[in-house]
Amino acid sequence: MPVQRSLSGRPRLDVIDLARGAALVAMAIYHFAWDLEFFGYAPPGMTAEGGWKLFARCIASSFLFLVGVSLWLAHGRAVRWRPFGKRLAMVAAAAAAISLATWLAVPGGFIFFGILHQIALASLIGLAFLRLPAWATLIAAVLVAAAPHFLRSAVFDHPALWWVGLSSANPRSNDYVPLFPWFSAVLTGIAAARIAERAGLFARLGRISLSGWSRPLRWAGRHSLAIYLVHQPLLIGALWLFAQVAPAGDAQREAQFTRACAVQCEATRDASFCEYYCLCVLGDLAAEGLFDAVYAGTQGPQATARLHEIVSACTFEAETPSAREEGQ
Repeated sequence: MPVQRSLSGRPRLDVIDLARGAALVAMAIYHFAWDLEFFGYAPPGMTAEGGWKLFARCIASSFLFLVGVSLWLAHGRAVRWRPFGKRLAMVAAAAAAISLATWLAVPGGFIFFGILHQIALASLIGLAFLRLPAWATLIAAVLVAAAPHFLRSAVFDHPALWWVGLSSANPRSNDYVPLFPWFSAVLTGIAAARIAERAGLFARLGRISLSGWSRPLRWAGRHSLAIYLVHQPLLIGALWLFAQVAPAGDAQREAQFTRACAVQCEATRDASFCEYYCLCVLGDLAAEGLFDAVYAGTQGPQATARLHEIVSACTFEAETPSAREEGQ
């Protein structure tokens, strides 16, 4: 029977498409849980802590690892600039579309550097590692993963440098996948693919015949970009229609806001700091009539700028004992 081949001339590996399709299913499950939280059917902050948070990181890591593997399979022997440029342009255009759509829909948490932005940049930088030995690429992966623990600085706090991932505090975004530490997953995929090729693993994987049950997942894996772009609008649209028939119960929005704030804050700060900080932000927003817009994520540029000022002031108060006493 004829063998389906990729652009690189290698036999197409069904197991790679299957793995990418499985990652897409996991991503859809996580996004559906996030949507349930957004519409009020799940507790606020649920997907930002515990098992859900670990689940999200595993999904992102698996996607980026597969990006590294695919980059080496397609261009490890020689970079095919035309297909590479075409694919890069498609991913970059999709990333720009995501940024524009989320800026219009949720300006307070729009996606300025999410998973697609990371894939586009990592694919470009990853070319420099295709000729390096696997051990050198793995060392680079470790250094990239460790960088946020040692190299964070206020120098990177300017919004133009948020994509680097080394600012003193992570900016607010519904999907934030900066260069450091996430590029390490791509580098690990490149190194793993190089090792697998030398060990003859890809040749063995190419001889595996998968059963019919995996065909939908393999098809999804071959069209991962299109599915990524359409799945979330479909999920949100379906939940919105459901909410018109059976809306979620009205919980106290202040409690939801405080809970979600505490969950995000306690990822980097202690509980006492976060308790004061979140109540400070909530109180200032309510006093200035900005709470409704911020809660809904529909605040305009002026309100967003004011929100940043409130966050800075409350951070200072929560960090400074004398300021905290005056605030109380």
